[in-house]
Amino acid sequence: MTVVIEAQGLERSFGDLKAVAGIDLAVEEGEVFGFLGPNGAGKSTAVRMFTTLLRPTGGMARVAGFDVVSQAAEVRKNIGVALQDAAIDPLMTGNELVRLQAVLHGIARPEAKKRGGELLERVGLTAAADRRVGTYSGGMRRRLDLALSLIHEPHVLFLDEPTTGLDPTSRLALWEEVRRLNQDQGTTVFLTTQYLEEADELAGRIAIIDEGRLVREGTPAELKASVGAPTLRIDIDPEHVDQAQSVLSRFGIDRPARNGRVAVGLDGGVAKVAEVVQSLESAGVEVLHLELDAPSLDDVFAEATGRRLEGATQHHE
Repeated sequence: MTVVIEAQGLERSFGDLKAVAGIDLAVEEGEVFGFLGPNGAGKSTAVRMFTTLLRPTGGMARVAGFDVVSQAAEVRKNIGVALQDAAIDPLMTGNELVRLQAVLHGIARPEAKKRGGELLERVGLTAAADRRVGTYSGGMRRRLDLALSLIHEPHVLFLDEPTTGLDPTSRLALWEEVRRLNQDQGTTVFLTTQYLEEADELAGRIAIIDEGRLVREGTPAELKASVGAPTLRIDIDPEHVDQAQSVLSRFGIDRPARNGRVAVGLDGGVAKVAEVVQSLESAGVEVLHLELDAPSLDDVFAEATGRRLEGATQHHE
């Protein structure tokens, strides 16, 4: 397979802060590659280097076969970019913005009109095409931004946290469009997200980034299998945490949990739950609630970093 996004020792510093601290990765043509991590992990900084908006301070990166520094113009011809803080003129209509984007890419007017109409239809904005963008909802703006990034039919699409702040319906609609782009047109998609479900749903492979470094990489199934045992989470009186952890240490490896809860990677799985409860009760620890979950990407992140990921569902905290 052809590698279309590549980084070797890629770094970016802002003064004393190293936002991206030497990452290596390779994304193959036709993949949906998920870049998963919390706010401030370095995801957006990495995307800005791949899309030529920031110069690396160390290492190298190539996109579509071109160096992001010495061949930046060629990179830009081959990529589409939808950033989370994209500036869209609220006084222009959807149609006007799509046609302006086409002009900027040197697309002839008849072709621009045809492509623009098709794209607006695909992202569900035909009825709103002649309305000013200032009247659009957040979900509509995200879908318009996606259409703008696709007008020149890029080989590689960068989506930087595309569904942050969207309602569930808008999020699902955008997911469906990303799947269609990838499956029907073979577009390579580089997706940054802090949402575990989003990475699990869309990405064929995932790299987890934390504090500027890659801490895990693989398919969702591989990453979850690497955690091993399912996680048993038990709600108890916070005063009994030490006793509970002492008991649980006999059943597996401690896993991060919020206050008032203890968690363990339970060797033996469901067959051991009753024994755990009996052991806790014998130690004077009352079980208020318990749940046993198959390994998740949140568990992968927790194992790699020692804490839970922002955006993880409440019951996994």
